[in-house]
Amino acid sequence: MEIKEKIPIVLFDDQCYVCIKFAIIVNFLARNKITMTGHYSDFGIKIRKEILDESALEMFWFIDEKRASGGRAALFPLIKSIFSTKTKKSKFIQISNICSKNCKSTKSVFVRSFSLITNSKKIDL
Repeated sequence: MEIKEKIPIVLFDDQCYVCIKFAIIVNFLARNKITMTGHYSDFGIKIRKEILDESALEMFWFIDEKRASGGRAALFPLIKSIFSTKTKKSKFIQISNICSKNCKSTKSVFVRSFSLITNSKKIDL
């Protein structure tokens, strides 16, 4: 499975309840135009090894033809991609919901939301 064939890609934490819900909402809004994959899936591990650096697990990533944007820096390109007119259909790569009760708490939602605001990174491809 070639990474460039699957672009655009959203890479998210597939062991976090809040992150999984975020990915489901993004997939719905994008009408399957974006490949959704988890950090811990086989494809996600391949992306982390080939494109991203050691900060990959700290945030979600949006990857397009030019760059990989993480966290806050990924919001604008993601929104732009959601509303683009491209009709390419991608698939939602299966995720394993390995989540404890702690990840579904109100505190967890605030911690994840705060990390979205504070973490930001761009990697040119």
